[in-house]
Amino acid sequence: MNGIPHAVALRRRSLVASALTCAFVAAPALAQIPGNTVRLGVLTDMSGNYAGMGGKGSVIAANMAIEDCLKAECKGLKIELLSADHQNKADVAAAKAREWIDRNKVNALADLTNSAAALAIQKLALDKGVIALYSGPATTRLTNEDCSPYGFHWMFDTYSQAVGTAAALTRLGQKSWYFVTVDYAFGQSLEQDAGDVVKKLGGTVVGRIRHPLNTNDFSSYLMQAQASKAQVIGLASGGQDTVNAIKQAREFGVGNSQNQRLAALLLFLSDVHALGLKTAQGLTFADGFYWDFDERTRAFSKRFEARFSGNKPTMVQAGVYSSVYHYLKAVAASQSVDAATVAKKMREIPISDPVMRNASIRPDGRVIHDMYLFQVKTPAESKAPWDYLKLVTPIPARQAFKPLDPGTCKLLKPV
Repeated sequence: MNGIPHAVALRRRSLVASALTCAFVAAPALAQIPGNTVRLGVLTDMSGNYAGMGGKGSVIAANMAIEDCLKAECKGLKIELLSADHQNKADVAAAKAREWIDRNKVNALADLTNSAAALAIQKLALDKGVIALYSGPATTRLTNEDCSPYGFHWMFDTYSQAVGTAAALTRLGQKSWYFVTVDYAFGQSLEQDAGDVVKKLGGTVVGRIRHPLNTNDFSSYLMQAQASKAQVIGLASGGQDTVNAIKQAREFGVGNSQNQRLAALLLFLSDVHALGLKTAQGLTFADGFYWDFDERTRAFSKRFEARFSGNKPTMVQAGVYSSVYHYLKAVAASQSVDAATVAKKMREIPISDPVMRNASIRPDGRVIHDMYLFQVKTPAESKAPWDYLKLVTPIPARQAFKPLDPGTCKLLKPV
């Protein structure tokens, strides 16, 4: 299964979930790990708006992390992996997570794409004493008012995206903004953080309109945004919503003039691929991972691509790999699956893998690392498949994320 040695797979499918369990033949048991077994669950969007950035690719990334750890730090462990589709519903996510924890004795949850689902799981994971590894959700609440000593926000958040795209464009003189926002916790947080950055840099937010998740027709929203005369129409959304909005904006000529431009506050490599360079060219956005960054990212992405139908990893999928690998290294180093013990060890050992650069874990659970501002290439600039992005500027780790404010992290306790 995905090339992992000594694996026995059990597959269980239901309307809500598809579970993948991998049991690995191992050496003698580690003393404080019951049954010498670690159990993880990847809870993600398998079929909806965010399936391209997470979904099956996140499960593959988690399996790669397990494989790599078993070859090194995790020798002597059995590792089981479950996966499920939360359907972008907070209640479904919480119910599946509770089932895994109570029935399957899962020790850690990963990916957790969708901010509403992530916030529902954050409290459950704290109450149940399991580790939560967030790579897919974007809300900054996970490390502020809803923070937890057992929650780790790994790859990006709404602040990192605002610092990248909104700050860069505002500094270039694009100072009046209108937001087209997906109407739930993620979109609201993304709009808020981007708007705050714009205003801090002397710009103005002239208006906003909100749309439901999984919107197919953006015409009325885009027309209203165009009529605002704002210099920038900011898309505070993600996944298929962003893809649909960009396609329709190009069709209607919205944001294509010298006086008004379109900005995607959260764009993934999978979105660029879906759009094609002819449509996506010129878009500027912040990202935490790109497959063609250096030799290590290229080697990692080549392995991933071979397992995922020729697709390169998004930053969410890369973040799942990094977070799961780091969690497993902490389990092996502490010889424990106790959440407090493992969380302490995760903060002590360095984050070192092919994905992250200059990474560390803050007391609030925010993983800070270098981010990058990219621009989508023109078709003429692209020289090979998936050669989509050019680096505009790196964003150092300590600038990319919201400064630590212990006063907003009320659940934070020493671990």
